[in-house]
Amino acid sequence: MDKDIDIWKQRNEILHKKVNRQMTEIKDLHKHETIFDLARRFPNKTYRDLEKYRDGDRQEEAEQTPLTESQKKQEELEPIATGVCVTGALRKDRDEINLKEINLEAKIKGLEEALANALAVNESHQKLNGTLQERLTEVEEDNKKLSHQIEDKLERARKAGL
Repeated sequence: MDKDIDIWKQRNEILHKKVNRQMTEIKDLHKHETIFDLARRFPNKTYRDLEKYRDGDRQEEAEQTPLTESQKKQEELEPIATGVCVTGALRKDRDEINLKEINLEAKIKGLEEALANALAVNESHQKLNGTLQERLTEVEEDNKKLSHQIEDKLERARKAGL
């Protein structure tokens, strides 16, 4: 019986670690907000306003990222004037970002499903642990009663001279 309880405790600990690890992954995935996330946070804003907000965050992040050596050399050789249309590169970047967002959303959905499954298993394990604990308590009480009965019979046998 103790073995079963230990096994369930170990399984429960493993599940808790797995759930915590998945929650950490989900939090890491939510570092960059999507338009959908922004729309939930700011329901009164238009799509265009939300795009400006998101693009502003991206610009800040891009400005904080230092240029590589090749980027610095390119800037010296051929600076790009502001307002110049670079639609092909921008379209490609936008398409890559959209694909990344789709993949990210799919991964988040998969992790959320895995988390829901792990929580369901955890709940069933907790119920089972509760049942096992009740049974263990009953067995311990029965054991005490039997122990008292044996002691009483031994005491009677001693008094009877056996």
